[in-house]
Amino acid sequence: MATKRDYYEILGVSKDASADEIKKIYRKLALQYHPDRNKDAGAEEKFKEISEAYAVLSDSEKRSQYDRFGHAGIDGQYSAEDIFRGADFGGFGDIFEMFFGGGRRGPRGPRRGSDLQYDLYVTFEEAAFGVRKDIDVPRTENCSVCSGTGAKEGTSPKRCPTCGGTGQVRTTHSTFGMQFVSTTACSTCHGRGQIIEFPCPECGGSGRVRKRRKLTVNVPAGADSGLGLRLSGEGEAGEPGAPTGDLYVVIHVMEHRYFKRVDYDVISELSISFPQAALGADVMVETLHGKVKMNIPTGTQTHSVFRLKGKGIQHLHGHGKGDQLVRVVIKTPTKLSKEQKELLEQFEYLGKGKKPADARSKSEKGETGKEKKSKGIFEKVKDALEG
Repeated sequence: MATKRDYYEILGVSKDASADEIKKIYRKLALQYHPDRNKDAGAEEKFKEISEAYAVLSDSEKRSQYDRFGHAGIDGQYSAEDIFRGADFGGFGDIFEMFFGGGRRGPRGPRRGSDLQYDLYVTFEEAAFGVRKDIDVPRTENCSVCSGTGAKEGTSPKRCPTCGGTGQVRTTHSTFGMQFVSTTACSTCHGRGQIIEFPCPECGGSGRVRKRRKLTVNVPAGADSGLGLRLSGEGEAGEPGAPTGDLYVVIHVMEHRYFKRVDYDVISELSISFPQAALGADVMVETLHGKVKMNIPTGTQTHSVFRLKGKGIQHLHGHGKGDQLVRVVIKTPTKLSKEQKELLEQFEYLGKGKKPADARSKSEKGETGKEKKSKGIFEKVKDALEG
């Protein structure tokens, strides 16, 4: 399968190009490659390529998906028809019909069901590891009594005698010696091409009823806010003979008490004591994958950042995980005892190469005044601040 080209590269614009810039460049390229203007081999395929790139980059939601996940954020989430449907192509005709409708001037036919959007909120952990969620979606479905025909049981719809079943009528009128032909929806059948003589009592002849449907959504591991999941055929029912729309489930990830996310990395903060920072220590760190031991080197400064490899979030539709970045913050004691203050003063003097007059406390001497072997100042400070 050929690798798709980058949409920005196809249009020749930068990734920070504005919507107006993208539209301007598209119009220039469309004029150059439109199949009505350019009969060269490959012109129509080139025109379709630039139109697809424009359809994605001109839509803020699709562009956001593409910027975050590349083609993986578009393929599987949108069908080829979904990419083109609804895009504003300016004065270049109905491009959707050109590529998917089998001709730009054909009859309208039954109308496809509308697409639906459902906002699904998941926890930080559910998004990181993936989860199956049951949702309840209100939507229009085909009537089970008449199977969507709109006709009473034992009867069937009749072809409209006015439009002959096309759903459209053509009228011709002359102005200043010129003839104009206009096509409008048939007023007899309202564009359906059929007439319901005996309506279904359940749906009133519409062929559709309003219901709530329970569906299961598979949220993939690594999902992030803004990811759209397409459930084909789970939208609104179409007119009789037309396909059902799709359901787009938009993911919203709730904030976590401790963790934040940047791409596939997890960011956390860890408070450590002054002795731990000065002397070094092994500490336990909370991660998405459970608690792990992390070494704090001697002399660690506040706001130092340590990396725990592979303790981040699973890559969406890919292999490997991000990392966890742990920023340490040194806790400063707010209430100190007299002994703690004295020890810290000794520590301060020693750091400057000095020694206070009372550096040796009475506790370091026995009853006879002889000095006893005692702990070093670092150990004393550590014991005082942690005990």
